[in-house]
Amino acid sequence: MQKLCGLALAAIAILAVPPEARSEKVALTFDDLPLNGELAPGMTRAGIVRDVLQVLRKHRVPPVYGFVNAQRMEGAPDGAEALRMWVAGGQRVGNHSYSHPDLSRTTTEEFLAEVRRNEPVLQLLDPGNGWHWFRYPYLREGETLEKRRAVRQGLAARGYRIAQVTLDYEDYLWNSPFARCVAQGDRQGIAWLRSSYLETATRYLELDREMARRVYGRPIDHVLLLHLGAYSSTILPALLELLHAQGFELATLEEVQRDAIYAGDPDGASAQGGSLVEQWMDVRKLPYPTVPPKPRQQLTGICTAAASKAAGSAD
Repeated sequence: MQKLCGLALAAIAILAVPPEARSEKVALTFDDLPLNGELAPGMTRAGIVRDVLQVLRKHRVPPVYGFVNAQRMEGAPDGAEALRMWVAGGQRVGNHSYSHPDLSRTTTEEFLAEVRRNEPVLQLLDPGNGWHWFRYPYLREGETLEKRRAVRQGLAARGYRIAQVTLDYEDYLWNSPFARCVAQGDRQGIAWLRSSYLETATRYLELDREMARRVYGRPIDHVLLLHLGAYSSTILPALLELLHAQGFELATLEEVQRDAIYAGDPDGASAQGGSLVEQWMDVRKLPYPTVPPKPRQQLTGICTAAASKAAGSAD
């Protein structure tokens, strides 16, 4: 009953604001710090953070959250330096669990232990405790309602807010292919990565905004999921231009999640997970808009030994 009352109040708050009075804000967030994907020779995690910070400063992007998996520092001597640089550069950190487990394949107790295990690094990076934001790995909140609710209760007991996602086009798919193409000096491959990335981002930003309108009946403020990796600093300026062209206003995660929609909980079990909007689409059984598939096969094959061999045979 308490949950239903909360949802009703959230719905009233949404309807109380005229749609025409709302502009769509967007908060950038980066997962998998200190690094997602492969590195090309000569690249370092600290170097990637340095370059991304330069882009963020140049484009006057409000402070963004990077969600940390502390295990990613193991065997990566520059991983700790990358995280120190990130915070020193004015950015924030949040909890993404220690080793990025899939909650659908993990017990509640094991998952919450992963959350706690990640906290010492966050405490060192941000003694002010601003790190009490949690991003679910794979955006999966549990394949059963019992697990979903138990984990949410455990997170709330430790003072966490859930860093939701409403915009996602799986940008991580481009990180390792870019590192491979850079390593091979494949300019044609790098050019295709740029065009395919921006085309996919454009289509899925439009898709996610349309789904949000179907769920909420109005424009909302958004959280964009990105992954910090080899391609981040190279493609980020073009992405920021795209967001500007589509009418988004850059904002912080805190600002965006003041939108009343973030007070709601779809309270639906799913082994596959998804963004907050996708969860509501599934719970309400709303039809998904059609959109072309992402170029997964091409991204997997580009700038690989097999691709190089095939190109040689064609010559």
